[in-house]
Amino acid sequence: MVTNKGHTLAFYVTPGRLPAIVLDAGGGLDASYWKKIAPVLAKSTGSEIITYDRSGEGRSSDVPGPWKAQDAVSDLAAGLAQLGATKDVVLVSHSLAGEIATYFVRQHPHWITGAVLVDASLPEFYTDSETAKLVAANEQQIAALKGQPQTRAIRQLLAVAANYGPVHRAYHKLAWPQDVPATAIVSSGTPFVTTSDAQLWRQAQQEFVGAAPNRRLVVAEHSSHDIPVDRPDVVINAVQEMVKRVR
Repeated sequence: MVTNKGHTLAFYVTPGRLPAIVLDAGGGLDASYWKKIAPVLAKSTGSEIITYDRSGEGRSSDVPGPWKAQDAVSDLAAGLAQLGATKDVVLVSHSLAGEIATYFVRQHPHWITGAVLVDASLPEFYTDSETAKLVAANEQQIAALKGQPQTRAIRQLLAVAANYGPVHRAYHKLAWPQDVPATAIVSSGTPFVTTSDAQLWRQAQQEFVGAAPNRRLVVAEHSSHDIPVDRPDVVINAVQEMVKRVR
């Protein structure tokens, strides 16, 4: 258990050598999301494997107020520092965790030696028009959630939804450091049901990869947004290749 700014976070470690592999699940998910992948990576790479529960998830304590990627970066950095994993880290980030990864690698570029972004939320997706569209589409759902009993899951959803527009307009302006290699895995299904949103999601992944020569795009065929569940083999292969590349 790691303490940061008055709250506690649960980290889980499989010992091994460098590079350490840090697995960060998407929104509303905890470390158990990686149960199919973590043991395989530990055996196949011999690397140290680190998973954790973000604040409000799993065994980690709740934090009141809006969710901010910068706060999640602080939590992850505190845990990795206590574990001594402050260099030669391969970061594997799914969905919402892509926002944490982007802020993290900009703040701690010398900690991260490579990243695998799994259908990750990337800055390129959040154009002004798309962000406005998402805010409008979510208004009814957010109002309904506020009227329901405030379970832990609902509080987390509302925390992520708070200030969504300004947060993602600011996020859209960020860029991944040119010297940190990354593999972007995009699902065939994407997180969206509408054709225009799904197309923009794919375009954002392609735009991200095309911005530097040390980036690679992988398509997870026959997969929903939950690639680690539907196609764990694709994630495992991408991480193994990244470890070989940076080791």
